[in-house]
Amino acid sequence: MCVCSRCAQGEDARPCQMLSRHPTVKWAQRSDKLYLTVELPDAKDVKLKLEPEGRFMFSATKDDVPYEVDIELFDKIKVEDSKCNVGVRSIVYVIAKAEKKWWARLIKNEGKPPVFLKVDWDKWVDEEDENEKVGMDFDDMDFSKLDMGEDDFDMDESKDEEEGFEAKEEEGKGKEKQVAALAEEAKA
Repeated sequence: MCVCSRCAQGEDARPCQMLSRHPTVKWAQRSDKLYLTVELPDAKDVKLKLEPEGRFMFSATKDDVPYEVDIELFDKIKVEDSKCNVGVRSIVYVIAKAEKKWWARLIKNEGKPPVFLKVDWDKWVDEEDENEKVGMDFDDMDFSKLDMGEDDFDMDESKDEEEGFEAKEEEGKGKEKQVAALAEEAKA
């Protein structure tokens, strides 16, 4: 039975819609920061709070249904160096860690994490791969020495075409001469 004062449902009713739900929260880390993405499209009345001891709190509503997250992070954080972006589809928080080190997990409590917490594989980097640059690095390349200019390619192609055309033309002239010679012999 619902104990909500706003609800007058009987014992057989579904659970009250006023109880908070948990949005999906994706996370990834680097040695110096955490990425937390709260997936809640069209969220209204978004409230975020970080505490230096490592507590992350979020609340919002969507379609008049309240959503909230209150988790104790694995270690301490720097609130003043953390940034947040509230978008239409999600809320992204980049949280600065107090110490530059890899955390064994996101939350302080050991055991199975809550079902709404998921790894953000799009942002995930393994500890040993953190110092490697992702993607191609073009900083040290001098593109002028690659000789990939369109003009050069077209000129080379034109030269090849001209040489092929000239060879065919010479071949054709040779055949014309043979035919003319055969015609002369036939007349004689």
